Amino acid sequence: MTGMQPRDPHNPGAPLIPRVGWDMSPWNRWTFQHVREMTTTAPIWRGSGPVRPLPESLQPLGELMVSFPDGKCSVADFLELNFTAGLLVLHRGRIVLEYYMDCLRPQNQHLVMSATKSFTGTLTGMLMNKGLLDVRKPVTHYLPELAATAYRGATVQQLLDMSSGVIFDESLNEGSHMQKGLYAGWYRQPVPGWPRTYWELILSLDEAERSHGALFNYRSIESCVLGFVLQRVSGMSLADLMSYELWVPMGAEEDAYIVVDDAGFAIASGGLCATLRDLGRFAQLLVEGGAWGGRQIIPSGWIEATRNGGVELPEDMRKLLPNGAYHNQWWIEDTRRRTIWARGHGGQTLYVDPGAEFAAVKLSAFPDDDTVNQRWIDDRVALLAIRAALSER
Repeated sequence: MTGMQPRDPHNPGAPLIPRVGWDMSPWNRWTFQHVREMTTTAPIWRGSGPVRPLPESLQPLGELMVSFPDGKCSVADFLELNFTAGLLVLHRGRIVLEYYMDCLRPQNQHLVMSATKSFTGTLTGMLMNKGLLDVRKPVTHYLPELAATAYRGATVQQLLDMSSGVIFDESLNEGSHMQKGLYAGWYRQPVPGWPRTYWELILSLDEAERSHGALFNYRSIESCVLGFVLQRVSGMSLADLMSYELWVPMGAEEDAYIVVDDAGFAIASGGLCATLRDLGRFAQLLVEGGAWGGRQIIPSGWIEATRNGGVELPEDMRKLLPNGAYHNQWWIEDTRRRTIWARGHGGQTLYVDPGAEFAAVKLSAFPDDDTVNQRWIDDRVALLAIRAALSER
C-alpha cells in the first residue's frame, strides 16, 4: 500500500516548507506567523489580570505622502510594497494607525527575531534593580562554567553592549557559529560534531580577537549568554521570567511564546513571538517611563540610561543610523533625540520616542536579497514621516 505524501494544506500543490531555512523568504511570510508549527516553543503566560486598554483615535495616516530615496508614495502603498504584516502607531497613549496584512490578525503572534534582544536587555535592567545582579561584575560571577571560555573577564555590561572580545562568526557561511546555533536551536537538525544546544555552543567559544570592552561588534550569542545569566540569578526559565516580570504586569492581552532548543533554553537572541498590540503595550510602557497601573514595572533609571546611549556604531552601520549608537541590547536610533529601536531580521521594529510621546511597531517579512538594507532605510523614513505629521496635529 502506498502512503500519501503530506503537503501544506494552505497551498495545495505548493512545495513543502523546508525544515532548514523555514525562516527565510519566501516562506517567512507564513512561517513568521506560525512558528509553533515549525519548531519547539515555550509559552509566556499573560496571567489572569486586567488587560491594559489601548484607546483609539484613528487618523487617516495611510494617506500621508512620504518622500523615499526612490520617489514618493502613500504610507498605505508603502506598507504593501515593503512586505508588511502589521503596523501599529501610538501617539499620546492612543492608537492612531493600525494595519493588518498578510493574514495577520490581532490575536496572532508574530516572530520578532532579534528585537527579542531588547526584551532580554530590559529584563536584565529589571533584575539589576531588584538587586539580583550587578552588570559591572564579570559574567563568570554568575556562570562560573564560562571561566574556561573566551568570556573569562568579560562583564555583564559588556554583554549588554555587545563589546566582549569573543570571536563569534555571525555570518550564515557553512560551519559558522551562527549556522551551528541555528541547527541546534532553530532548525533542530543535529549535525555530527556540532553543538546540540546553545549552552554547548557557548562553551565552545574559546577564542578572543580583542580585549573586552574595546568596541561594539554585533553578535547574537551575547544575548544568549545574558539569557543564561537571567535564568541563573532568577531561578526561572526565561519564558516564565518574561511572563512574571513583563507580560502579566504590563496588561498583555494575549499569551506570547518563545523558541527553545533541545535543552529547553529559550532563544534570548531572537525567539520571541507576540501580537502586534502586546508589542505596542511594551513600547508604550517605555514611552511612559516604565510605569502602568500604579506600579513601576521597568525601572525609569534603566530606560533613561539606555536612551543616553553607549557604544558607537561602526562605519558600515551609519548609512542606516547616522547618529546611532548601541546600549543595553537596544539600538539608539538618534542620540540627539534619545530614541530607541528594537530591530529584528526580516523587518521587525519597535520604535520608542518618549519625547514625542510616540511608539510604533512594524512586523514584516522582507525577502532575503540585496534590497534588505534599503528596506530598513525606507522603514525608518516612513516612521519618521508619520512621527513628524503627528507632531503637527
